[in-house]
Amino acid sequence: MSEHPIEISEQAGVRSLHFGSDWVQGAMRIRRPFSLELAYTREMMACLLLRPDAGWPRRALLIGLGAGSLAKFIHRHLPHTKTTVVEIDPRIAPMAQQHFRLPVDPQRMKIVIADGADYVEGARGHFDLILVDGFGPDARPRCLDSAEFYGAARALLSPTGLFVCNLLGRSRGFAASSRRIDQAFDGRSTVFPSCDSGNAIAFAVAGEPIDVSLEEMRLHAMEVKRNTGLDLRSTVSRLQMAQPLPGGRLLL
Repeated sequence: MSEHPIEISEQAGVRSLHFGSDWVQGAMRIRRPFSLELAYTREMMACLLLRPDAGWPRRALLIGLGAGSLAKFIHRHLPHTKTTVVEIDPRIAPMAQQHFRLPVDPQRMKIVIADGADYVEGARGHFDLILVDGFGPDARPRCLDSAEFYGAARALLSPTGLFVCNLLGRSRGFAASSRRIDQAFDGRSTVFPSCDSGNAIAFAVAGEPIDVSLEEMRLHAMEVKRNTGLDLRSTVSRLQMAQPLPGGRLLL
């Protein structure tokens, strides 16, 4: 692991995390510390529209902590969820707690200092949700973007498990990354249209099918907004415009 610098900037009420470059690794609006400031993090939580069952997920695995946006959101708004966060850099968790309001709650949020790929390869048990957002200082996921990693992640999913991965839609390797995920999950994956930031979020399943209509997703989005303040209605609209959905349904 390289000892890249960790820097924090503030502008217009938003505090941002950087790994020695202008590339934003995480952000928090200071007046709303538990909201999801970056568009791609909101998009990753669109998993709640695909598995809207009450009490889901019970167990979540996050690969990559950064400023802790996803971990904080889950901790605040999904009180039934126990989360394991795997972060390779031991400096990140104390920084996120000090500067980005990451809760200290070992009963519901366990932080493991480890390489994400190694952890997934050796982990036991199952998770209902796996969120992968593990870019390094050069904005490359390295060993988190391999057929072996995706296969190992699939093996950790519960019957209702959902795999969610942040990809860079404008990178040269984007198409190859999407194919690797699709192959690892036997064609049961989809990539939502790229956010304004250039991030594109892949979703994949291996167990119980996902069969949800656009109308159902809109209704779920309204419920999520009421319960958490997160507005995913634009995500549903972009999905409708960008992808052919036979019969107006997303099937995985």
